[in-house]
Order: sequence, then structure tokens, then C-alpha cells
Amino acid sequence: VTAPAKVGANDRTLGNPNAKVTLVLYEDFQCPFCGKLVRESEQTIRDTYVKNGDVLLVYRDFAFLGPESTRAAEAARCAGDQNQFWQYHDYLFTHQNGENQGNFSDTFLESFAKTLGLNESAFNQCLSTGKYAQAVADSTTEGKNAGVTGTPKGFILKSGKVLSTIDGAEPLITIQQKIDSALK
Repeated sequence: VTAPAKVGANDRTLGNPNAKVTLVLYEDFQCPFCGKLVRESEQTIRDTYVKNGDVLLVYRDFAFLGPESTRAAEAARCAGDQNQFWQYHDYLFTHQNGENQGNFSDTFLESFAKTLGLNESAFNQCLSTGKYAQAVADSTTEGKNAGVTGTPKGFILKSGKVLSTIDGAEPLITIQQKIDSALK
């Protein structure tokens, strides 16, 4: 198994940077299976493993389903400029509605920022200037280099080594078993 790039300052992370185990997730905001994983498993993983400091959760863009995937990824990074990445991430995954059908158009992405109480002018400027277009493209390329071919794709790492992977929307129990095994 090819390992993903090392976790760095530009990553969106949640939890203890010195956690025993790192879970790197490559996702596309339009991917229905990613949405399923986020809704059914990721919140439990956050509540169980991230909150207690055992796991560092790392989100990486793998925007491959079309232009709205790319724009949604850019928008989430713009929200991150206001320390609202995870709130925006969760909002996108709970408001999916088809792929490239306008649901993640710039107009909607801007309205999501408003709903979440972000500074609208700062957010809209970030999005309209394409501030993060290259970063999203680079993350997707880096994912391909790590062997990611679809989403969700997760890597469970300990001391920089891949102990196991999450391939698709695996059931929560399966993911928990893999994390528990890595924590031993």
C-alpha cells in the first residue's frame, strides 16, 4: 500500500496532533458514499477516538466528480480561513443533492456560508478569486499518487506507516475494529 503524503500545516485536521493513530480521509463533497460515511460513522469516530486524543482526523480533497466538487472543496477551505472548515464540511455532506446539478453552485456555496454565520464578504472574495483552486488540484493529484482511485478512501497510520485502509463507505463497526487494532 502506498502511503499518503505526511500530514502538514496545510492539512485540515481535528484532534490531537500527537495522537497515536492518524486517520487520513480522502473525500469528495459530492460523493454519496462519502456523505454516508460522514453521517453514519465519522461523527462516532470523532466522539469516540478524536475527542479522547487517540486519533488525529485529517481531511483531504479528492475532487474528481466534476466542477461542483472542486468548488465545494475550495469553499470549505475558504470557510477554514474563518476557522469553520469542519462546520462547513459537515454542512456540505448533510446537504448533498445529486452531482453537478447546481446544488453546489457558487450561489449555494455562498448561501451555506451565510447560514453558518461566516463573514460573507471575506468568504465570497476567497471563493470568487479561486484562492484555493491550486491547493484542491494538488490534493487530488497527491491522492492519486497515494493510490486513491475513488472516495471515500482512508488510511489508518501509526508512526507514519499504513496499518490498514478504508475503502468505500465501510460500516462503522469495521472502521472501529481497524482503529482499535491500530491503537494496540
